[in-house]
Amino acid sequence: MSLCVTVTCLPLRHSLAVWSNFEIGDLNFWRSQAYMDFFNFLDQKGGFYYERWGDAPVHSIGAALFANKSQIHWFDDIGYRHEPFQHCPQGEAHARGKCWCDINNNFDWEWYVLLSLGWV
Repeated sequence: MSLCVTVTCLPLRHSLAVWSNFEIGDLNFWRSQAYMDFFNFLDQKGGFYYERWGDAPVHSIGAALFANKSQIHWFDDIGYRHEPFQHCPQGEAHARGKCWCDINNNFDWEWYVLLSLGWV
């Protein structure tokens, strides 16, 4: 089984919310008993409806809880922008990828990104 997510972390209500705005996943993982128990627990708390919990943070937390680190891949060589945040490939990945992004405008190493904490 392989599971790929891009993970960034943004401040939310004095804590951290995990967002994976691009993901490729193995449905067997999302349908596993452990993940379904986790999801059903969250669903019973009502946060999807009352707090607008979205799929991105729930998927990311689920991957962090139930996947092996070897099953998670960060797509470093794919540029991504979700205003106002941007991941721009660095070094050779930028040169070979025909990227239009500015390598200096890159949120990967900001304090609010999991990557800067060494979590990915």
